[in-house]
Amino acid sequence: MRSHLRTILVLAVAVGLLALFLYNVDLWRVVGSIARARPEWLALSLATMFVNLAIRALRWQYLLEPLAKTSFGNAFRATAVGFAASSVLPARAGELIRPYFLSRYENVSATGAFATVILERLLDTVTVLVLLASFVFVFGRELGAAKPVVFAAVKWAGATAGVVALGSLMVLFVLAGDPARLGRTMTRLGEVVPSALAALIGRVAEKFATGLGAIRRPGRLLVALLWSFPLWLSIALGIWAVTVAFHFAVPFTGSFLLLALLVIGVAVPTPGAIGGFHEAIRIGATVFYGAPGDAAVGAAIVLHLFSIGPSLLLGLFFAAQAGLNLAGMRRLADQAEAPSVAADRKSATDRERGWSPGERRRATSEGGPK
Repeated sequence: MRSHLRTILVLAVAVGLLALFLYNVDLWRVVGSIARARPEWLALSLATMFVNLAIRALRWQYLLEPLAKTSFGNAFRATAVGFAASSVLPARAGELIRPYFLSRYENVSATGAFATVILERLLDTVTVLVLLASFVFVFGRELGAAKPVVFAAVKWAGATAGVVALGSLMVLFVLAGDPARLGRTMTRLGEVVPSALAALIGRVAEKFATGLGAIRRPGRLLVALLWSFPLWLSIALGIWAVTVAFHFAVPFTGSFLLLALLVIGVAVPTPGAIGGFHEAIRIGATVFYGAPGDAAVGAAIVLHLFSIGPSLLLGLFFAAQAGLNLAGMRRLADQAEAPSVAADRKSATDRERGWSPGERRRATSEGGPK
């Protein structure tokens, strides 16, 4: 019941944001602006979407190394499936599905892999804030002089996000310090909860902290952060290419500002970031760069299509290869959300039997022991 209520609420938010986005818009002019867009720049934008998906998989593979060696192919497939799930399911379900999907193919703890996903989000936040700071203090000072009020709001929001991100990294650093000790500490909850539950919480906490292995090594964390810059610069290039295609007067560094606004927009947990994504691009293009409203709506629609299209198609293809349909993705998300160690228990059982991840898949598909 609670899940259905949450879905209804998320869909209501998406509809409200779309209504705001399309309010007082001439749809014929929107179609006309899309038809007049420069195809070569649209092609460049679309190409960057495949590039940043590959870079995400490479960075994730690197973050997973303290847990286990994983192949790029499986990391790429899991990343695509996760993004596809977030495109069609509410509440960014793909962030939960991705580590569980990977654990079906690699001998890696799903809980530990989920910890690396959280670390990824913090690295993304830090990277976007660095790019935003370079725009605010170096490249965009003229824009700041022309629009001081909204520019001050951008500075305030960026500073607040920076404090939260650094604070979160410090918390994760403390948690990652001694995974075994954290597990033992959590096990002491047996004094107030059933001992079996306390032991379960202890194992989950230890695996989660183990997944934060990159934080325990500053050099590894720095390399992961460096991986984040080509990732987000490729995303910025994709945004800028669309603005050029629609004839907006946006410099490349202006895409750093649009990127930061977009991160805020996609934080609204609607399926595929519908509504929040569109409104963020429309506001950024019209308020800061004086783009025509109808053309900004067209640009937002095209950019959103490019942003979710490649990962959605690839993710659904890889999910189908694994025997997962949309209902299966939803069940996997529910499994990840509720009994969060189910996949880890299954992996542990497999190891006791001497099964590889591939043998687990064959046994499951043949109706063998689960």
